[in-house]
Amino acid sequence: MISGFFLLVLIFLSLTDVLLLKQMNKTDSQKKVDDLVQQAQAGNRQAFSELVRELMTKITALTYKMTGDRDLAIDLAQDTFVAAWQNLQTFKFEAKFESWLYRIAYNKTLNEIKRNEKQIHNFEFENQPSKSNPERELYQRELKQKVISFMQTLPTEQRAVFECKFYKEMPFHEIAEVTGKALGTVKTLYREAIKKLRVEANKQRWHA
Repeated sequence: MISGFFLLVLIFLSLTDVLLLKQMNKTDSQKKVDDLVQQAQAGNRQAFSELVRELMTKITALTYKMTGDRDLAIDLAQDTFVAAWQNLQTFKFEAKFESWLYRIAYNKTLNEIKRNEKQIHNFEFENQPSKSNPERELYQRELKQKVISFMQTLPTEQRAVFECKFYKEMPFHEIAEVTGKALGTVKTLYREAIKKLRVEANKQRWHA
């Protein structure tokens, strides 16, 4: 019969093996990407095509989270890889290639959002007044426009973080990765934006 202590040791060792295996797989995957990047920097287009196949889904997921438009997200992801190919020689392996791609995708998507404010959608405040459907739809449209106008008053960095978190529900660590900012900075920018939004909502009586 296995003692309780010995059973705990076996469980601990099993978990350790799983974690090591995951780390090894992660390391192997990163090494594969780095090798492909080096080959692509040497002019190997096939290697870059492999990078596209390897990372296209992740980049598209990011652009879709930021825009909510699948077709636009695909276009932005493709534009990201075009820009990455054109600027590949500037990548110095000081960060993960994936993070470098995220930064390009983030900047392109943010620029697109600035050009087309219609990308902002599906916003509702909690505890909205009870109204008939036509009245509620009109109320929501007016509310969206008020929030859009409010967002124009935010500093660019604060607005970008607010957009990613409030509308697209991206986790803070992902926002930090794509914006290149420290996690604490991202959280502070979001808190400041929310504080301003609450002040504006109370001032304009949006909940009334």
